[in-house]
Amino acid sequence: MRVLGVDPGLTRCGVGVVEGVPGRPCTLVAYYVVYNDPADDLALRLLHLDRSLTELVAKHEPESVAVERVFSQHNVRTVMGTAQASGIAVLAGARAGLPVQTYTPSEVKAAVTGSGKADKAQMTAMVTRLLRLAEPPKPADAADALALAICHVWRGGTRSKLAVAADRARRGGAR
Repeated sequence: MRVLGVDPGLTRCGVGVVEGVPGRPCTLVAYYVVYNDPADDLALRLLHLDRSLTELVAKHEPESVAVERVFSQHNVRTVMGTAQASGIAVLAGARAGLPVQTYTPSEVKAAVTGSGKADKAQMTAMVTRLLRLAEPPKPADAADALALAICHVWRGGTRSKLAVAADRARRGGAR
């Protein structure tokens, strides 16, 4: 399964692509950070993000997209920008006809480190180790996007298979 993970942000949006199957180590395909000038108009920043994510989905042909779910923060301005960037990421996956799954930061941390309270350094160290990289992916936005993709391979793949099995059972048997 190839997954494109997105750590949404208006100034820096991390994108990571991995391949793998549940229960096995993933393999790095690529990672990027889409940068926007904070002084640019919001509409232009969103457009640049949309074009960049659409190009990366087309280039890497993932089977699904994993996006960090926006969580409550004290800074409303930050949460609004992250939510807008998140919407663009969800749209890029949906436009390509791909399943899109969102994960909270604690879900990703738990999947990758075993603790939902892991800090950035622990996350980056585990992503580096799990993908068998010579050095940590930088900046942290890229490592976070890779963690999202790993989380989806390990949890989302299983979640999708369970949903298909449940759907088959509701319809009266395997097909």
